Amino acid sequence: MGPLQGLRVIEIAAIGPVPLAGMLLADLGADVVRVDRLEPSGLGLAMAPRLDVNARGRRSLALDLKAAAGRDALLRLLAGTDVLLEGFRPGVMETLGLGPAECQAREPRLVYGRMTGFGQTGPLAAAAGHDLNYIALTGALHAIGPAGGKPVPPLNLVGDYGGGALYLAFGVMAALFERQRSGRGQVVDAAMVDGAASLASVFFGLQAAGQWGEGRGANLLDGGAPFYDTYETADGRHVSLAPLEPKFFATLAAALGLDARYVQRQYDRRLWPEMREAIAAAVKQRSRDEWCARLEGSDACFAPVLSFDEAPRHAHARAREAFVNVDGVVQPAPAPRFDRTPAGPLRPAPQPGEHTAQVLREAGFDAAEIAALQAGGVAR
Repeated sequence: MGPLQGLRVIEIAAIGPVPLAGMLLADLGADVVRVDRLEPSGLGLAMAPRLDVNARGRRSLALDLKAAAGRDALLRLLAGTDVLLEGFRPGVMETLGLGPAECQAREPRLVYGRMTGFGQTGPLAAAAGHDLNYIALTGALHAIGPAGGKPVPPLNLVGDYGGGALYLAFGVMAALFERQRSGRGQVVDAAMVDGAASLASVFFGLQAAGQWGEGRGANLLDGGAPFYDTYETADGRHVSLAPLEPKFFATLAAALGLDARYVQRQYDRRLWPEMREAIAAAVKQRSRDEWCARLEGSDACFAPVLSFDEAPRHAHARAREAFVNVDGVVQPAPAPRFDRTPAGPLRPAPQPGEHTAQVLREAGFDAAEIAALQAGGVAR
């Protein structure tokens, strides 16, 4: 099931964006085999496999890639494989003898996807870091936070997942498309600093046009505009308001009972402080659910601010079946959607090494070879 049925992917176990990229491919039908270490290594968060949503839909093969036999086994697995994903620091896979040169010598059509924070080259390439460090270099972190306050971490959505996993998956698919013409694989150098900067492209344009300032919480889309912000309701919850267009703001203003001059002078920054106070006071008069009853589905550009626990229960999410229950764990459904080749039923994440023998047999290993790898402590 899914548009990627028939695509073969090997994912070297990692943390952060590589598992999400593998999940995206697996969700849409790719056969993703994750190569796990023999023993727990601290990769990822400590949780039962079925709770590791990003690892769903895989098969797991446990190999010691530091052993010559483990390395040779992985190289044999590459025959007919379309994609390899890895997320080590630059040079680690080469040290193991599993860099692009060695792997593509075995499978010239292999697309070799490399995920790093700073990229394969540059003065910071070998430095340790995490999402927050990577987006700090792009300008994105500087722009997120309240006026007069410090930059605020936007979870790890911008670097790890937006600028990392999505760009890795996009790069891999672009390389696969090119392979149809050339017949050759290539290396995809996906760096979170590059991807996060790319996500922020529009803001560089706005800044060049003089429409974006350096200060946080002072611009159109960062909470500076009173009509693009969140507000507290009577019950201590919050709603989001985003009527950027005058006709939509007029709809909101009528519902809130705002003075007509706010509509007439929506983009007059001199009026914004007063406008914010008026909106806040109006929103505070009712509970979040009362505002939902009045404004949801209208052109006021309104939505309640939901928690992770609440989001799957919202009527729109239920109608679209945007969340699914996999082995007792509620989680987002595959995205995007396809009309002819929809994604199939989801499987929870495997136990490390759960499919070792199966995957090795499919790659042509006989029973004696598999037993030898297990007896030698190279496979589990």
